Amino acid sequence: MPTSTHQQDLVLQPDSSLQLQGDWTLQRYPQLSRVHLRDAEAVQSLDASRLTGLDTAGAALLVKLLGADRLRSLTPAASGLSEERRALLLAVASAMEERDGDIKINRWRLGDGLANFGAMVISGWRNLLAFLGFLGLTLLTLATLLPKPWRWRFTALIAQMQQAGLNAVPIVALLNFLVGAVVAFLGATVLAEFGATIYTVDLVGYAFMREMGVLLAAIMLAGRTASAYTAQIGSMKVNEEIDALQVQGLSPIELLVIPRLLALLIMLPILTFVAILAGMLGGAMVAVLSLDISPARFLGIVQEIPLKHLYLGLSKAPVFALMIALIGCLEGFKVKGSAQSVGEHTTSAVVQSIFVVILLDAVAAMFFMQMDW
Repeated sequence: MPTSTHQQDLVLQPDSSLQLQGDWTLQRYPQLSRVHLRDAEAVQSLDASRLTGLDTAGAALLVKLLGADRLRSLTPAASGLSEERRALLLAVASAMEERDGDIKINRWRLGDGLANFGAMVISGWRNLLAFLGFLGLTLLTLATLLPKPWRWRFTALIAQMQQAGLNAVPIVALLNFLVGAVVAFLGATVLAEFGATIYTVDLVGYAFMREMGVLLAAIMLAGRTASAYTAQIGSMKVNEEIDALQVQGLSPIELLVIPRLLALLIMLPILTFVAILAGMLGGAMVAVLSLDISPARFLGIVQEIPLKHLYLGLSKAPVFALMIALIGCLEGFKVKGSAQSVGEHTTSAVVQSIFVVILLDAVAAMFFMQMDW
């Protein structure tokens, strides 16, 4: 028999008919939630002649007591139930059954994992094609503008150079200074076992000239500038400003992409040089304070490092700048019409830029090694 704390809201009759009594509404939910039905399978029919109130909360409790399938089978023939309440019970039972079905479907299966992997591969391939198309369109627009200096936008270029380059100098210098000090500490710790702490200077110099300087500067700009480009262009897309430019016969690539691309192409090599100097300055601080290497000795060892290593590091900066600028701008043009889309594509721009920078740096390192450079 069903039980209740305050009154019998459910009564199972001897003829296996379940009688609903009182108000089954949200106001009485705490009391109704304590009602239990021992054997739902024993219920053969419903009697709602004494039911005085029913809402969604009460219908949901009946679904929990009887089950969605059982309630849907008993509701059409229930006595004393108005058409509105009958429709409410059927709707709530169907909705809760679909929700439970979705929870069961969401369980991981091998086929679902393969399907998700295939979807990711297709999405990556489409993104690659979109990037190549955007790269071609940008280079074509740039080639068209080169013989027309009256269409060059120097004001926008200088503004982007300040935002993407000059304003990033403090954080890039500080980051590389700290990393240079860490690399020097680690190198000194390992080389001290062999009595070769003097080679810590070479370690810091080679590391920052060839790899660390350009890599850290590019990663910093990927997180700082690519996200800014995506957010700026995405906000213009949401506000329909890009559509307004196209209506006026103006090219968004010429106005928005080219100044940002040229600004990074100019500023990233400069930031890379600043990063190399800051990294070696951090290493010099550790060498002077911890390794008893004088500044003059440090500079003398650095001067013995061939300049080709510096050139190899700087040669990667324009490639990284091209990828960061294009990915940031492309993700901005992909923004739909909501603030959520701006956030999603901004995150995507940062992740893609950092991944591409590290990937290209690894490929360049292997290429330089094979060429014995």
